[in-house]
Amino acid sequence: MLVMGPVSGVCDTLLGFRNSNETQPPGLQMVSPCLLNAVVAWLPSIYLWIISPFYFLYLRYNNKGYIRMSCLFKTKMVLGFTLILLCSSSIIFTLWKIKGGTPQAPEFLISPTVWLVTMILAVFLMHSERQKGIQSSGVLFIYWLLCSLSMVATVSATVYQTQQGGFSEDTFRHLLTYFSSALIGAQFILSFLADQPPFFSKILHDSNPCPESGASFPSKATFWWFSRLVWQGYRKPLELDDLWSLDKENSSEEIISQLEREWKKLCNETQQIKEERGRETRVEPTFPSETEAFLQGHQNSRLPLLKAIWKVFSITFLLGTLSLIICDIFRFAVPKLLSFFLEFISDPEAPAWKGYFYAVLLFLSACLQTLFEQHHMYVCMVLQLRLKTAVMGLVYRKVLVLSSAMRKSAAVGEIINLVSVDIQRLMDAVLYLNGLWLPLVWMTICFTLLCQLLGMSALTAIAVFLILLPLNFIITKKRSHFQEKQMLHKDHRARLTDSMLRNMKIIKLCGWEEAFMGKILSIRREELQALKSSGYLFTGSLVSFYFSTFLVALVMFAVHALTDEKHVLDAEKAFVALTIINILNRAQAFLPFSINTIFQAWVSLARLAAFLHLEEVEPRAINTSSMGEECISVQDGTFAWSQESSPCLQRINLTVPRGSLFAVIGSVGSGKSSLLSALLGELSKLEGNVNIKGSVAYVPQEAWIQNASVKENVCFGQKLDIPWLDRVLEACALHPDLESFPAGIHTEIGEQGINLSGGQKQRLSLARAVYKKASIYLLDDPLAALDVHVGQHIFDRVIGPGGLLQGMTRILVTHAVHILLQVDHIIMMVDGAIAESGSYEELLQRNGPFADFLGQAKQEEDDHSQEMKFSKVKKSSRNISESGESAGKTYSIMEDSHEKGGTTLQSQAEGTRMAGQLTERDRVQYGRVNAALYVAYLRAAGTPICLAVMLLFLCQQMVSFSRGYWLSLWADDPITNGTQQHTRLRLGVFGLLGCFQVIGRFGSIVVVILGGIQASQQLFQGLLRDVAQSPMTFFEQTPIGNLLNRFSKETDAVDAVIPDKFKSFLGFLFGLLEVILVVVVTTPLAAVVVLPLMAVYVGLQSLYVASSCQLRRLESVSRSPIYSHISETCQGGAVIRAFQAQDQFLVQNDSRIDEHQKTSFPRLVADRWLATNMEILGNILVFTAASFAVFSKPHLSPGIVGFSVSMALQVTEILHWAVRSSTDLENNIVSVERMRDYTKTSKEAPWTLPHNGISHTWPAMGQIEFRGYSLRYRPGLALALRNLTLEIHPQEKVGIVGRTGAGKSSLIISLLRLIEAAEGGIWIDGVNISQVGLHALRSKITIIPQDPILFPGSVRMNLDLLDEHSDDEIWGALEMVQLKSFILDLPGQLQYECSDQGDNLSVGQKQLLCLARALLRKTKILLLDEATAAVDAQNDLKIQAILRDQFADCTVLTIAHRLHTVMDCNRILVMDNGGVAEFGSSSQLLAQRGLFYRLAEESGLI
Repeated sequence: MLVMGPVSGVCDTLLGFRNSNETQPPGLQMVSPCLLNAVVAWLPSIYLWIISPFYFLYLRYNNKGYIRMSCLFKTKMVLGFTLILLCSSSIIFTLWKIKGGTPQAPEFLISPTVWLVTMILAVFLMHSERQKGIQSSGVLFIYWLLCSLSMVATVSATVYQTQQGGFSEDTFRHLLTYFSSALIGAQFILSFLADQPPFFSKILHDSNPCPESGASFPSKATFWWFSRLVWQGYRKPLELDDLWSLDKENSSEEIISQLEREWKKLCNETQQIKEERGRETRVEPTFPSETEAFLQGHQNSRLPLLKAIWKVFSITFLLGTLSLIICDIFRFAVPKLLSFFLEFISDPEAPAWKGYFYAVLLFLSACLQTLFEQHHMYVCMVLQLRLKTAVMGLVYRKVLVLSSAMRKSAAVGEIINLVSVDIQRLMDAVLYLNGLWLPLVWMTICFTLLCQLLGMSALTAIAVFLILLPLNFIITKKRSHFQEKQMLHKDHRARLTDSMLRNMKIIKLCGWEEAFMGKILSIRREELQALKSSGYLFTGSLVSFYFSTFLVALVMFAVHALTDEKHVLDAEKAFVALTIINILNRAQAFLPFSINTIFQAWVSLARLAAFLHLEEVEPRAINTSSMGEECISVQDGTFAWSQESSPCLQRINLTVPRGSLFAVIGSVGSGKSSLLSALLGELSKLEGNVNIKGSVAYVPQEAWIQNASVKENVCFGQKLDIPWLDRVLEACALHPDLESFPAGIHTEIGEQGINLSGGQKQRLSLARAVYKKASIYLLDDPLAALDVHVGQHIFDRVIGPGGLLQGMTRILVTHAVHILLQVDHIIMMVDGAIAESGSYEELLQRNGPFADFLGQAKQEEDDHSQEMKFSKVKKSSRNISESGESAGKTYSIMEDSHEKGGTTLQSQAEGTRMAGQLTERDRVQYGRVNAALYVAYLRAAGTPICLAVMLLFLCQQMVSFSRGYWLSLWADDPITNGTQQHTRLRLGVFGLLGCFQVIGRFGSIVVVILGGIQASQQLFQGLLRDVAQSPMTFFEQTPIGNLLNRFSKETDAVDAVIPDKFKSFLGFLFGLLEVILVVVVTTPLAAVVVLPLMAVYVGLQSLYVASSCQLRRLESVSRSPIYSHISETCQGGAVIRAFQAQDQFLVQNDSRIDEHQKTSFPRLVADRWLATNMEILGNILVFTAASFAVFSKPHLSPGIVGFSVSMALQVTEILHWAVRSSTDLENNIVSVERMRDYTKTSKEAPWTLPHNGISHTWPAMGQIEFRGYSLRYRPGLALALRNLTLEIHPQEKVGIVGRTGAGKSSLIISLLRLIEAAEGGIWIDGVNISQVGLHALRSKITIIPQDPILFPGSVRMNLDLLDEHSDDEIWGALEMVQLKSFILDLPGQLQYECSDQGDNLSVGQKQLLCLARALLRKTKILLLDEATAAVDAQNDLKIQAILRDQFADCTVLTIAHRLHTVMDCNRILVMDNGGVAEFGSSSQLLAQRGLFYRLAEESGLI
């Protein structure tokens, strides 16, 4: 604080009192006293005065609330005022001395004055920080640190003066020095502590706030605030509740809104610019066709997204860059300090303190480099998280507004790829963006330093580098081609995998698992081939840079030594040059990696931008202004699925009065569903006006069900109204189902309603709409999936004139002709236009298309007219339950509930983990990764490859050691007559060893890549097979997000990350062994410090890995709900928009992202905690090597010392990266663990059996026999089928009827062996099906399910997946189902690409294609599950005729949803309570007046 000392001797040169014989204290001989005093007085003050204006500006705009006066603050203020008092005392004392006539040096007055003013500023800063809520000040910490260092020098000088007898001459100033030093030391110690949180701070109300905000500055700098969580994770596995809450600045609510605001602003600006230029094109670029991947094109669309990201995150990024620049200043200080150190070693006369002084400077410089570098990494990684949050949110918001055409183009799998892979690559670019320019600065500085060290010979290094540089640009350009190719294959694979997982039910029913696996693995092989080619090129790029670095050293040393014999290569030149070249090596390795990462990010940015520019639903397509009595009005409307496609609806004029019931009818593909989509605003409006007044509820033709409870599905985010909910459930005939569910309305429904029947899903979807109490209801054929009596109940109690929706405006699309008499108005659609409209009587009188439609459906109408004689459906719950809805599912919750009352509830509770819960959360493993996991990965890679990798890395490191040792011998060669002997020999061997090392490095990396690809292929194939061989119960209980996570993110980690981490770990491990060997051999005393340091390293790694691995697992698990939610939203976008529930879904998505980031943030801090502490310990090893080299200087040669210290300087980075790469490897090997999660889950019976004893033509007749057959769904549940014994004759047509839960679906399940028998067996043509492979069995039985399923691919592929039929046969099948002309009109005809789920076709068209698929299979046994529910009456009659004709010689089992469809069957099987109640012809059963008679009576057939 104060420069103390006697009058004579402190600044004697100024006063003329200097004694030339007087010695100075050790350590200060090279610094004059006046310089010392100036530094002590001015350095801390200059720092504080320069930083204060900026700091005050920061405080002004960052007010966190004031902090109440604490004991810590009061103590700091007391110490501060005491120091002010001491400064004042020093000034007064000096003035008193001057007044007394004693001459005083000017600094005795100037220095205390400077300190006084600065101390007042420091105290004022402390007060300001308290008012602004700063708990720990980094500015003042550095200030007190500088003051403390100054005081060390001052006290040293004062103590020396005291020893020289100066204490008695200037006692007062000596005492002031000691008191001031003690107070400054106290302030410095107190600056390690943090004050209490600000008053009214949110942290006070947070149950688990992040400790960073309350940590002191030193704790923040070294990340020690994280230590508590590390220790907690070491003692017990971390759980989600142990993790901190997200700070506001890292929350999705804060970040997403910023990026969304900038993105919309830039898009609007772009639109304005285009409008000003008079372009007629839209803002969005040309849209792809419905089946074209959105990746293609849109190359210029990335710039607005890049600008938006830069505007939001640029300040944070630039602050991180500033830290990196400061770090590089200290990085380049190290070679200079090493040069001074080796100069000291070479000088036998140099004093020892000089060496220790250089050792300390090396240590401090390395530590500061570490702190600034880790701060840069921390800032960038926090920025990565924020970027991930922002872009994820932007993608999800885009999903919510995608137009119908674009939803068909952007498959769910591709969107998951965007979120999992592309956003990750964008995040990687944050760390490597500075790598585009910073390595060039490093190279420039390195070449400058080399020129200073070796003279003009360093210029040859520049020439070598420039010659080799174009090679890497060629490699990078070539590699980009393979990367784009890989991403296309990845998208294709993700799309097909997603479709396979979602449609596993129909795939298993048809035995297509191997066919799909083959297609996916074929794409996978092409993807890995592109990855392999890219990896080879990247290896060549890395090795070429390494080779260029070695070549630089070789050429420089050769030119320097050979051009002039007087040029000697001593230790200073050799090892300082190598240290500089190591920096150059890092720059040269960093540059291609950065270019590669940035290029990948550039490609991913284009993909993200292309997706964000896809066409959206038009927000202004629907006008909501008041229209008087009209509720819906369409005038001259022309609509298309996209702006680029041809119109699908033309000349639409429609007026719907408030409270009326309209019916929309027409044949398949006539535009009925499109009309509802147009009213919802889902279609692009090309012409006309659409006006809608009031809220809208929508029931889609294919029910969309959330993975949530029944209550949540019905309420759909609205306030719970129990009486109204009860009325809705009763009206929608859901009460009988709820009584059977294990937890009633709290029962969880699986994804896509997988555990519900088609009818249950449709009624649940209808209940959701009714509960909304909307003004307008758009109902897209909700009655098609229901039994007639249930459908009539729904119409009477919900839709019809006396239903819950009476008085509301209703537009009903239907094929049910019998209800048309009860509607107010009928719209007849033909070829995308309204052919005619009016009341039932009006249309009949016109004798137009409507009359023709009724005439063609006469038979169907007659059947329904009979049913309508039954005027009122009984109110009994058994009368409103569906006869056979459960046939459309693999098995439903309902099938488990064939027993009534309490027995059902009890059995269901036993069958689930907890009442009502169906799906399982992603499992979290605990503890360290098992060594068996590494063995499994290495086994997958192959033993020969593993042995080759170890051998190559060992040989390479041995050559590296030999090269360094050989250089030390060269540097120690004696100098004779100004020259060194054997220069050419030394140079030749040095070059030869370097070439061997380059070859070894290339070989080792290539073998690692080959092993990684081999392992990746094996693990992916194993995962795919494990999932495909799982039973249907697995898919009902496992959310799709869990599976997609493994097939996308975890697969990507196994593909790219794990091989890279293995390569890094082995390289750093062998490098670490080399460094330890060099340091211990050259300075054996260093082993005393090295061994304890190794123990500390192992301890730190153990602490870190325990927590880091668990955080990695939690992070992986928290990612799955995000994928599931995105997938669910993609499928239900139209419903979400119709219900205006976007805000609700945005909140859900943001909360899932926050939950994920809550696990990601501690993991990134854990990395920084490890890196900082490991590097500081590594710096201690550098200090140890240098100090022991000074201690053993007489016994060591300069070459050996240079070799030792230059290697020790690398140990900081090598040790850190060795531990870091091993930990990263363990963290990422968790992906292998997760890909192997399903190896031990239960599997189906074998697909094929080697000797099953059946002929190729089996079954030849189609006879089916049940012998004492019983079935249960899960252990502990009651039997679903009980002792079933019956025989179905060859070519017999059997209808299967019964109430819900009677066992109809169980009968179908048993035939296809989706669940194995509990007792007894089934024989087909005399063969026990349990002795037949599953695929052999399922390929011999054809089923047409209620829900038509198409896969992404061509029409031909969907009809003939196994490629077994000719085109003529396919055209024949299409002609039979009335689709030939439709397919001929499509672009590409049979090669026309169906979108995911066949969304670019109507439901009726999809059902007809499924029928055509069945016609091509033409097996002896056919199972029908209401195959014509989605087609009109005319086509229904035609299809029934086709079935009777084409399958006349087949055994046909038809599950009846409408009894009239099975009345003409040979026999009817009536199921009840899992057994056969009745079995006979319809006439026999009606005569018996049993259960079938009652069912017929309820349906109005009698």
